[in-house]
Amino acid sequence: MRSITPAILEKKISEIKNKLTTLSGRVKCVHLDIEDGIFVPNQTWPFASGGFEDADFQRIMNEEEGLPFWQEFDFELDLMVMNAVEDFDIYMKLGPKRIIFHLGAQKNIEDFKHFLEGLDMYIRDSVEIGLAFKPSDDLAVVSDLANKVDFLHVMGSDKVGFQGESFSEKALENIKFLRKNLPGVVMSVDIGINMEDAQMILDAGADRLVIGSSIWKSEDPIGALEYFQSLV
Repeated sequence: MRSITPAILEKKISEIKNKLTTLSGRVKCVHLDIEDGIFVPNQTWPFASGGFEDADFQRIMNEEEGLPFWQEFDFELDLMVMNAVEDFDIYMKLGPKRIIFHLGAQKNIEDFKHFLEGLDMYIRDSVEIGLAFKPSDDLAVVSDLANKVDFLHVMGSDKVGFQGESFSEKALENIKFLRKNLPGVVMSVDIGINMEDAQMILDAGADRLVIGSSIWKSEDPIGALEYFQSLV
């Protein structure tokens, strides 16, 4: 089923809350970019405000509260961090519906495969696991791991961790290749999606569009969101 997932890339939880307020009642799932400043140059919450020691993050870890609007939204966590596997249990405490691991952040592919194979069945039943990859990543490796995850997360640019990048032709070719060779795979697409190319990306075989700057930098964010939603 096709869908639009707004992306939030912010340094403070108060800024995340403001954007969630705008989205309230308009979408069910929201994509949160979590960036450590190591795997990608940029930092977002919680790393931009103290990392795991951030006060709001600690309150969530201690189960004193949840993410803002946690009862209303399903959260998709895009872990653009170096230690996503090692810190998996920590991120699970944020209560995500989906968690995305980046191929380029894995130190050893075989170890990562074993991690995916060893995930508890309760986790696999309650949380969707995604694998993100850049246009320049090896599609043979992606294809080999595809049956270990619930969806593939196609990055539209090699420059990850920022909003407002251009969507690459290679990413479009990757979508078409995977749709042909792995017809049953669920594909979400992230980075560089605008009003001009969204339909083309859907036609190529995408199931979900993750959209950030084309919504938030629009003069009418709600109108932009509604336009993208009209495509699916």
